[in-house]
Amino acid sequence: MRCDRLWKDARLATMTGEGLGVVERGVVAAIDGRIVYAGPASDAPAFDAQHAIGCDGRWITPGLIDCHTHLVHAGDRAHEFELRLVGASYEEIARAGGGIVSTMAATRAASEADLVGSALPRLDALIAEGVTTVEIKSGYGLTRGDEMKMLRAARTLGVARAVRVRTSFLGAHALPPEFAGDADGYIAALCHDMLPAAAEAGLVDAVDAFCEGIGFCAAQTARMFDAAQRLGLPVKLHAEQLSNLHGAQLAAEAGALSADHLEHLDADGIAAMAKAGTVATLLPGAFYFTRETNVPPVDGLRAAGVPIAIATDCNPGTSPLTSLLLAMNMGATLFRLTVEECLAGVTRNAARALGLMGEVGTLEAGKSCDLAIWDVERPAELVYRMGLNPLHARIWKGL
Repeated sequence: MRCDRLWKDARLATMTGEGLGVVERGVVAAIDGRIVYAGPASDAPAFDAQHAIGCDGRWITPGLIDCHTHLVHAGDRAHEFELRLVGASYEEIARAGGGIVSTMAATRAASEADLVGSALPRLDALIAEGVTTVEIKSGYGLTRGDEMKMLRAARTLGVARAVRVRTSFLGAHALPPEFAGDADGYIAALCHDMLPAAAEAGLVDAVDAFCEGIGFCAAQTARMFDAAQRLGLPVKLHAEQLSNLHGAQLAAEAGALSADHLEHLDADGIAAMAKAGTVATLLPGAFYFTRETNVPPVDGLRAAGVPIAIATDCNPGTSPLTSLLLAMNMGATLFRLTVEECLAGVTRNAARALGLMGEVGTLEAGKSCDLAIWDVERPAELVYRMGLNPLHARIWKGL
């Protein structure tokens, strides 16, 4: 059987089934950028490979997936970090004109080319650790033109680099000054003008919102979900980060791909997510950076069978993190996730959180040949080490 590329003498973590899907003596074969076989060498067809790559016993995992980022933005919020170090809370900073609104001002002032240029180093840092798929949100423009500018920049990043980019429209991220005191009016503008325009331009893969006391209430979030569903777009939600507004339950009832953060998630929210198959995306970088103390209810999520994903939440205010490997370590140390849960969280469950399970996330025939090849003796090293990148090679669509 002919194939374009064959990776042989490898150990595989296929991420199929419930565990790591380990194959000790494995091969991966690809044709036209898609996997045609991933499994034991002893069961493989007799491949006639145009290119055969010996892996010398290295581990191969699916390419990593960062399923929650705010990668496109202008400026930074290092000054706010200083304020938090001397006692100011995230909410105090936001209500004083900092937070998301300060990044909004910088992002509005930046050109599309500026946004691409500033995001590329962040994207390159993720790519250097084996990331092959990344989600990028809007939400710092908060006007139709500026939100579309952000989304166009995100699409451009997917052309400038060999990486799969999924976009989320997050216009309901904060209330812009033009709508001060009129959150309902802003939601109406999002639902009837901004989101439809961005969707018509082909810039939106999913719709997100920030359901929180300093964001938008459950009723306003529900209006965003209704608008998304009218356009045939899946939904996601920032939920239960600072308080419990029952956003996760609302998201699950809307069939959301994921609910993210979840430090204040309750039993009803867990049950609703389990019933809907909504992924719990945990963001340990934000938990660490904001010095949160309320740990997401991991035991409850496990017991209910809710899939758990992990992401960097790369953003300028609460998680300036560009290492998915470190995010896994934080998930293990701060949330007591297992090695298997961490690796599933950046592969198959992250793919599920983006609606991409048919395309990426596991090493299986028919899926995109996105691989990360590692210089490690066991997969646990990918979660255990801090500050060391053991990536040997990254393959995207077979190349």
